[in-house]
Amino acid sequence: MDSTPVMAEFSGAPHREPARPVWQRMAPPLIAAGLGVGTLALLHFRDPHVEGSYGLCPVYALLGVYCPGCGGMRAMHNLTDGRILDSLHSNVLVVPLVLAFAVFVVDWLLRARRGQRWRLPGLNPVLVWSFFGLLAVFTVLRNTPWGTWLTPV
Repeated sequence: MDSTPVMAEFSGAPHREPARPVWQRMAPPLIAAGLGVGTLALLHFRDPHVEGSYGLCPVYALLGVYCPGCGGMRAMHNLTDGRILDSLHSNVLVVPLVLAFAVFVVDWLLRARRGQRWRLPGLNPVLVWSFFGLLAVFTVLRNTPWGTWLTPV
């Protein structure tokens, strides 16, 4: 055993990190927002409706079934053109997911500006498993004759 004395500092106060400049606090959420805007710009100017413009969906190419993300890029392109109904027809999950991402990034930006830590949404296990169950039902339904209205356009 090592006989070196160990000195512990304890002042009773919680350890606080030194305040960082605003630009350092704002960098991560601004990068996330920039990536989102860049993705939207790419999908707006390079139309995924053109066959082969982005390659093939690996799930559809290998298995011949639509995955939950199939039609997502076309839905984003339709959103950037202002065609919300066409976007919902391409992939009904895109609009709520884009809105959730936007709310998350705006909240992150506001909290970073005030010097607060970012927060992840509180997800309990029931909500997470319900979401995965919804994805499974959505995937199965869009690949059956009853769910042809969910197939990507």
